[in-house]
Amino acid sequence: MQARIILVGGFLGAGKTSLLFEAANILTKRGKRVGLITNDQAPELVDTTFLQHTKGTILEVSGSCFCCNYEGFTEAILHLIKDQQTDIIMAEPVGSCTDLSATVLQPLKDHFGKDFVIAPLTVLIGPERLSDLLDGGDSGLHPSAAYIIRKQLEEADIIVISKTDLLTPDTVKTLKIRTAKEWPNATVLAMSSRSGEGLEMWLDEVIKRVDSGTRLAEIDYDIYAEGEAVLGWLNATLKLKGESVDWDRFAENLLNALSRQFDDLNSEVGHVKLIIEAGNNFVIGNLTGQNESLELRRSTGVGNEAKMTLNARVQMEPENLKNIVLKEIADVCGTEVVSEILALKCLSPGRPNPTHRYKYVVTTPEN
Repeated sequence: MQARIILVGGFLGAGKTSLLFEAANILTKRGKRVGLITNDQAPELVDTTFLQHTKGTILEVSGSCFCCNYEGFTEAILHLIKDQQTDIIMAEPVGSCTDLSATVLQPLKDHFGKDFVIAPLTVLIGPERLSDLLDGGDSGLHPSAAYIIRKQLEEADIIVISKTDLLTPDTVKTLKIRTAKEWPNATVLAMSSRSGEGLEMWLDEVIKRVDSGTRLAEIDYDIYAEGEAVLGWLNATLKLKGESVDWDRFAENLLNALSRQFDDLNSEVGHVKLIIEAGNNFVIGNLTGQNESLELRRSTGVGNEAKMTLNARVQMEPENLKNIVLKEIADVCGTEVVSEILALKCLSPGRPNPTHRYKYVVTTPEN
């Protein structure tokens, strides 16, 4: 049986990592050997740390996106297949990436179409951003960042409306109808990774279907580059020490403090996420917009030592982002917690320069 590659895209904060976490656990219970590939402009990813709590094998491609480091991506795939005998590989590209059909899926089909099966391209989008885009808005983002989201949806084989546990059934139904009308060539699904509703239906689609990258989007790379560059990008890992610290409360306080700062500055949040680990326990927190979007899952509990990984994607200059994050960490630590920076990188993404960019849709024997 051939290995299957499942690419799950979508803008920052759409819920890609939560989907991969739950899907990996389901597939593992089914007896499948699962590989997971994360991707970012820099190392020290919350996503990688979080997914290490599954039973899948995790690899990280950092330093550039899959399209710009195609060789690194394919090396990771081949390692998982040949060395780990993986049945299913789920890969999560950088949230601000688009043009995946032309730069990743078509090359994969061309180079490896006989070696493994490539599933339909899934693109996740949260209901709040989706509603605003359907109404003609930019979801509070810079217009060039909103352009990236629209292009992600335009090239999708499957569009998944995520976080449906926050919606009424009627609202979900209306959103699905509107989405299918706006992007009629895509299969439109809805799901909640938290409740599990719709997850099995999505798995059925990506496990059985072989129609991947069925269309190419027309991309203006000047607008695309601007949409990425407006975001400051911070990855940090810290060691935390204190006396009987409630790490869940610490995480909540830090995300609340960061949210207030960004709201006061009218700086749109693409995504702020953190994970605090102590032993086998962890709490993961997400902020995908204003303060009401704050979400915490799991629990680290009370302890004396922990490790925190924090990623922030916010519409501001990288240096300003770094200063705000470090100040708020120091303030939340106060005199009770001592923090030590183990790794810190802050940047603004460079212009996308894909290794390959196909101008036609590749057909494979499976199609």
